Amino acid sequence: MQRQRNVKIVATLGPSSSTYETIRALHEAGADVFRLNMSHGSHDEIAERHKIIRQVEKDLDSPIAILADLQGPKLRVGAFAEGPQELEEGAQFRLDLDEAPGDITRVQLPHREIFAALEPGATLLVNDGKIRLKVEDCGADFADCIVVTGGTISDRKGVNVPDVVLPLAALSEKDRNDLEFVCQLGVDWLALSFVQRAKDVYDARQLADGRAAILSKIEKPAAVKAFEEILDASDGIMVARGDLGVELPVQNVPPIQKRLVRKCRAAAKPVIVATQMLESMIESPMPTRAEVSDVATAIYEGTDAIMLSAESAAGDYPIEAVTTMDNVAREVESDPTYREIIEASRTAHRASVADGIVAAAREIAETTDIVAICCFTQSGTTASLVARERPRVPIVAMTSQRGTARRLALLWGTNTFMTPELERFKQAVVNAARAARSIGLAREQDQIVVTAGVPFNVPGSTNILRVAPCDERLIYNTDPE
Repeated sequence: MQRQRNVKIVATLGPSSSTYETIRALHEAGADVFRLNMSHGSHDEIAERHKIIRQVEKDLDSPIAILADLQGPKLRVGAFAEGPQELEEGAQFRLDLDEAPGDITRVQLPHREIFAALEPGATLLVNDGKIRLKVEDCGADFADCIVVTGGTISDRKGVNVPDVVLPLAALSEKDRNDLEFVCQLGVDWLALSFVQRAKDVYDARQLADGRAAILSKIEKPAAVKAFEEILDASDGIMVARGDLGVELPVQNVPPIQKRLVRKCRAAAKPVIVATQMLESMIESPMPTRAEVSDVATAIYEGTDAIMLSAESAAGDYPIEAVTTMDNVAREVESDPTYREIIEASRTAHRASVADGIVAAAREIAETTDIVAICCFTQSGTTASLVARERPRVPIVAMTSQRGTARRLALLWGTNTFMTPELERFKQAVVNAARAARSIGLAREQDQIVVTAGVPFNVPGSTNILRVAPCDERLIYNTDPE
């Protein structure tokens, strides 16, 4: 399904979007990737949504990426004996391992590893940062704190520890079970929550064993500091601004978002900007102007994808939210300023033959009457390199691998097209011309750029570029065997 935009849309599925009719409508409205949030829903519910997505994909003959988002280690306080308590600024409050119900002076924090890592002066944030505690004294089983910012604390509220790299694996026992379950289902991307270091990514990659690509969520200050290593270890990145905005001053998040997006673009790895993009559309059919501006900013930065969370999973207007994102994207990408910003932020890469081929493809397309760049790719690497160039013409990624076609649905400007395995370059050119025509990107009188690797079906071997007509009669008359 060819979109009239380059940026991709990720829509989270949930109670508001769990039927065939709704999921199909979401895809037709503009959702390119569906996110399955493993924090919510049973395995049976996840499996049913996965089944429906694949049925929609088959019915519409349109590759769809499925992203399973693992919950990660959730840090929460225990329960209170007499319900919610109001903590006042300047009061003393203790966190400990005691299982007894809490009160106005203390509550259980059932995570021994946190106490092992804490030091006096560290900050603890409770209930999405609404309550701020400063550690004055701590030991192996307690932390005595002073309340810096007061508020209401109640059962099972989340705790963030922004100042400390915690000795916690990014994958809990639940995550390991969920990972194996969704890999057996056949998801395309795995999102890792609360990544702190590259080792977290390598651990998940070992468990996935090539069955899904790994996308790291950047939502902790430690991940921002170790971003270069995490990016190198990952197949993609999600800038998850929710927890990042809790653990860091909110004014720090926009420049971090901009830097991370640029680094992902330079590395030719897809990046998603996520969290609260159209939050008001959970209950309203119209977004706020600030939300529209937020979505537009991410698109101007050149992000590969923008994401809906509760808006499509639990909101009253899931289809309208996707439609709004699609409309904003089309409008932004038609703005001449958009191309100026994208091209000004492009980074030159000439480290390999493949880098040179894709750069030449873009330059040819931008200086002649080329209508599309068609690339043959087995692993998806060539398509990622072409997308890094952010060309002015559409990208057609040709692959014989269904899994590759699905994963590329997350990639900026890429239209995926299934093709049989090829043995001769002439077949590649003919198939590229047919694909460009079939999805309405070209007519017989048009020309396309074709990139491929010879010999075929060898990942990472892009070494040839051809400007070709879309008229098959001319291809057969001019192309060598």
